[in-house]
This record gives sequence, C-alpha cells and structure tokens, in this order.
Amino acid sequence: MMNRLGERLAAVLMLSFILIAPYIQPPWILAIMVIIFSMVLYLINRTRFLALALIPIAVLYGIGILPLLVFCCTLTILVMGELAFRETIDRFYSYFAYIIAAVMGCTLVMAYLNIWSPLVVLFGIIVAVLLKAILKEREDALMIEALGIGMTMFLIDELNYHADMALIAVAVAIAFAFGYFSYRTKTADVSGLLSAALIGIILIIFADIRWFLVVLAFFILGSASTRFKYEYKQRIGVEQDHGGARGYLNVFANGSVAAAAAVLWGVTSSPVFLALFVGSVATAAGDTMASEIGVTGGDPIMITSFARVPAGTNGGVTWIGEAVAVLGALVVSLLSFFLGIIDIPGAIMCVLAGFIGTNIDSLVGALMENPGMVGNAGTNFLATLCGGVCAVVFTYLVW
Repeated sequence: MMNRLGERLAAVLMLSFILIAPYIQPPWILAIMVIIFSMVLYLINRTRFLALALIPIAVLYGIGILPLLVFCCTLTILVMGELAFRETIDRFYSYFAYIIAAVMGCTLVMAYLNIWSPLVVLFGIIVAVLLKAILKEREDALMIEALGIGMTMFLIDELNYHADMALIAVAVAIAFAFGYFSYRTKTADVSGLLSAALIGIILIIFADIRWFLVVLAFFILGSASTRFKYEYKQRIGVEQDHGGARGYLNVFANGSVAAAAAVLWGVTSSPVFLALFVGSVATAAGDTMASEIGVTGGDPIMITSFARVPAGTNGGVTWIGEAVAVLGALVVSLLSFFLGIIDIPGAIMCVLAGFIGTNIDSLVGALMENPGMVGNAGTNFLATLCGGVCAVVFTYLVW
C-alpha cells in the first residue's frame, strides 16, 4: 500500500505530466520523463508497484500505441482512483469512491485536452474498478490494472464507435442499478456486480435496451433455479458456493459471448450477430436451469457412457434437466422474438441451439472438466459459444 509521501508524490507527478503532455513532442520525450520519475517513486517505501505500473504505460505512449487521451486518463484513473479507494473506510463503498474520483479526474482531463471521448473513459474506469475487485490486495495489482485500463481504452478508441451522452447515462444507471440489486439480494458478489454492470453497459450502448432485457430474463431464470430446492441441494452437497452469489468468472463465462455479439452488431449491423446473441443466452439459460433443477431429479446418467453417476457429477444428465433446458432456451428465444430481435424461424432455431449448447456443456464437463483440462467457467464459455454458433448456422440454413 502506498504511504502518504508516495501518494502525494504520485498525485503531483500525475498532474504535472498531464499538464505538460500536450506540449511535449515527440511523445517519447515525455515517456522518458515518466520512466525516470517512476524510478524515483520506486525507491520510496511501498510504492514500487505503482512505479512499475507507470512504466509500461509510458512506453506504450512513447512508441505511439496509446493516444494522448488514453495515456493521461490512465494516469488519472490509477492515481485518483487509488487515493479515493484507500481513503474510504467501508470496503464496499470504496469501489464507488474509486469510480467517482476517476470520473471527476478524467472529466477534467478531457476538458483540459479538449478531447471528448466519454465512452472510452467509461470503459477504462469500469475495467479499472473491476480489476481492483478481482485482484484485491495483490501486491502487483496496480501493474495489471494499468495495462488493463490502457489497453481497454485503446481498444474502445480504435472501434471509433460513438454514443450520445444520454444513452451512456441511461446505460450506466440501469446497469449499475441491476448490479447493485444483484449484490444486495446476494446473487452476486462485488466482482459479479461490476462485471454484470460492464456487460449491461455493453449491451445497451452497442445494441439497445432489449438485449439487456433478454439477459435480465436469463438472470431471473438462473437466480430462481439456484434457489429451487436449495436446502435439498445443500443436503446432497451440490449447492452453489457462497449461497449462490455469482462472481466475475460466472458472469463472464455466461455473458462474454453475448457481449461480444452486441459489440459486433453495433459496429457492423450484421444479422448474424443477432442469432449469435440469442443462441448464446438461450444456452446459458438452458444450462443453468438444467444444472440447478435437473440435479434434483434423481441419479443422472453420464452423457458419454449412459452409466449412472452421483448427482452433481460433471457430464451427468437427467430427464428433468433436459426438459428444463428446453424451457430455459424457449423462454429466452420467445422473449427475443416478442422484443423484435429475431423472427419466429430464428427463435425456433435458437431454442434448438440452446438445447444443443446445454448438452455440449455436459460433453465438455465429462471430457474436459472432469480430467481437469478446463474449469467450470471454461465449460460454460465453450457451451455458450457453441450454442451461439449453432444458432447462426441453423438460422442461415432456414433462410
């Protein structure tokens, strides 16, 4: 943790570098200056990881990869966010203090540079605080955060995608309200809150609110399925850890394909990504319901050998699980149709894709997760990806 001297020095250096950055050309001159001062900061007790975090960002700016705004905002988020985070006593609300300080600092930076890219800054801040929640007290956290912030903003900047401030404000309000509700109802931890908010913002900004509603339906189905006969699942030892509260791994495993589809749809407007989105969410819903409800349907059979296995075994399936998998995929696909995302043939194909994706999850669990080749998050990601791809293939075959 940074001591007071290190904090003050870091803040002064950050402000100084930002003030002179527009006037120091070529960029590698400023990069050398940052590196030199980082070496000084490295010598101060317990600030060495902050110093090491600044160096790669300076190098990327110096060689022309990071634009000026991304460089300055990365420094701002790193220092201002850290200062606010460490000054807040309550650990949960310290994450919001981090966000507020970073938003205020980056707004001033954009005003000073006269470069307005709120979308770029928004994603940089959310990724920063998410990494803070994931990495927690790791000593090298600042190094990882710095690269994560810089590269995220760089990628969003390269997309050259524009959204008006009203839409951004609505997306942030809805996504964080959803994440906060999930946290308060103990269906998500802090990292789950922030990762769910990130995916929600992506869906609303790059697609629209209807896509968020589809994912919200999956969340409701998943939460209800997790609570279904929870005490019984506790007795047989197959309940979700932490009382069913999802973390970032679970959120990204089930939602990253949907988020990628939203970004690709926003950039290209290709209908192929509509099917990819609905198929992946249908798979996630079907798989979650099959796992949480199917496990209460007696001893399952292994999908690869049809032998009886204990409840909760990866790759085990039950008739109840297969039935509710179809139900979960059906709910998501029909909702997508009623919201105008896909048509009836597409909805039918997505139900089929969701069912197939759910069983691919079981196959991956039996063949890869049980031997330790992938974890549960990896299994879920591969299943949602395969379900989405199947939806794309089936929809195009129908058309």
